[in-house]
Amino acid sequence: MFRRLAVRRLAFTLIELLVVIAIIAILIALLVPAVQKVREAAARTQCANNCKQIGLGIHNYASAFNGKLPPLMDYYQNNGIYWAPFWYQLLPYIEQGPLFNRAINQGAGWNNNIYLQPVATYMCPSDISINNNLCPNGWAACSYAPPMQFWCPQNGVGWNGNNSYQQQGSGQWILCPQYKIGNIPDGSSNQVGIVERYAGCPQYGWSNAWAYPMGVNWGWSSNGSLYGPWGTVLPQTNTPDVRNGYPLGAHPYYPNSGHATMQTLLMDGSVRGVSGSISQNTWTWAVTPNDGNSLPNDW
Repeated sequence: MFRRLAVRRLAFTLIELLVVIAIIAILIALLVPAVQKVREAAARTQCANNCKQIGLGIHNYASAFNGKLPPLMDYYQNNGIYWAPFWYQLLPYIEQGPLFNRAINQGAGWNNNIYLQPVATYMCPSDISINNNLCPNGWAACSYAPPMQFWCPQNGVGWNGNNSYQQQGSGQWILCPQYKIGNIPDGSSNQVGIVERYAGCPQYGWSNAWAYPMGVNWGWSSNGSLYGPWGTVLPQTNTPDVRNGYPLGAHPYYPNSGHATMQTLLMDGSVRGVSGSISQNTWTWAVTPNDGNSLPNDW
C-alpha cells in the first residue's frame, strides 16, 4: 500500500502574489484620498481657529480703544514705533506682546528683524505659497486680509468723522475704518471682517507679509482707488495647484483660499466657511457694511 507524502509549499505562486499585490494597491488607492481628506479637514479647522483668534484680537483691541477698530496703518508718534501696519497692531491682543514691544523705539512695526518673525495665527496650513514660514519676498507670511469695503475710509483717502483718529500731531495720514465695533450699520453678525488670501502670488510680484508697510496694492489709496481683497469679487476657493511657483488662478486683489470653502471671520467673532459658488448679491452684501440688506438663505 502506497502512502502519499504531503508536500509543503514554501512560497506563493506567481498568480497568488499578483493577486496580493493588486489587493494592496487597491487598498492604498482607497486610503490615500481618505488621508488627504482628513488632513484637509484638520487644516481647515486650524484655519478657522486662526480666524477665531484674530477675531478675539480685534475685539480686545476695540475694548482697549473705546470701541475703535485697528487702522490699516497707524502712526505711533509717542513711543518710537511710528508706522504700524494692521497686523502689527493686533500682536498684543493675540498674546504676541513681546514681538510688539521689539519695535518700540525702532521707527516702524517691521524693524528690528520683526519682519522675519513668523506668527502661527497668521498662517493657514493650506496656504501652499508659504515657504519656510516666509512669503516670496522673504518676509514672514500672512494668509489673511481685511476686506477694503469695510476697513478702508469711506472716501478712499481718509475719513473725517468724529470716530476717526486718522491724523496725529505729526500730520501723517493713516487709514482708519469709518465705524466702531458697536455701530456697524448692518450689524456685526452680517459683516465680513477678515478673509483668506494667499501669502504670495509671485507672478504679480506680490507678497502678503503681515509686517509689510501697506502700499498702493495693499490698502493705501492712489487717486482715490483702493486695492486689496475686494469683496465684490467672489472668493477664489480650492486653488491648490502650483504652476511656476504660485497658486494657479489666485489673484492678490481678490479673496482666495486653498480650501473648498474659504474661512471668513464675521465682525461678531464667528467664523463661517464660504464657497466660491455663493451668489454675487449675497457676497457683496456680506462685505458691505451699510447696504441695508439682510443676508439671504444661501449665506
